[in-house]
Amino acid sequence: MHRPNRPGFAKPAIAIGSTALLSIGALAASAGSASAATYIHAKYKVTGSTTLAGPNATLPLGPGTLAATVNAKTGKVTATLTLPDATGSFEEFGIVPVTATAEFINDGPTTGTVNTSTGAVATTSKITLRIVSLSVAGINVPVGNSCETAQPVVAALKSQKGFNILAGGNVAGTYTIGDFANCGLATLLINLTIPASGNSITLTLGKAKISS
Repeated sequence: MHRPNRPGFAKPAIAIGSTALLSIGALAASAGSASAATYIHAKYKVTGSTTLAGPNATLPLGPGTLAATVNAKTGKVTATLTLPDATGSFEEFGIVPVTATAEFINDGPTTGTVNTSTGAVATTSKITLRIVSLSVAGINVPVGNSCETAQPVVAALKSQKGFNILAGGNVAGTYTIGDFANCGLATLLINLTIPASGNSITLTLGKAKISS
């Protein structure tokens, strides 16, 4: 859609673009060598939370790390997100207390882009969710060692207002959880509870640490 020129629009747009380019330039300068100026390695501390739409439960995430490589020329990003196991509790059918602990297993690297005009970041991650432990009404329910989503979860995240690739900030998005498999007798219960669309996730990235 064509955006008509309006007084006061051009200057903020130019300012945002300049800030993005300066940030990427600062990353390149921090990296040092000529080769590093093309591929920049940044590491962030990560915390956050995810809300599961099925059981209406929120799981705290982190602290973890995000190790990213940015191509300063193209804006392409590859990254590895590392998070510890996350535990959440909810009430099945509104009355039965359930506690589950999940492991996040990367299915390949996170990929995405940095918009060199605006500084916005968009990434896509493929993650297998594995249920490590499950208790229902205080009773441990065996799930085995391979109770996981049959297909990887695809999470598309975008940077939020105030995000800066040097200073960090929030990235957020939604994702769908499909059915679980190999959970023994707990498979039916899990698949009646957890799989759903409209799950949300917000991650807060700390200040970038740059290395060559």
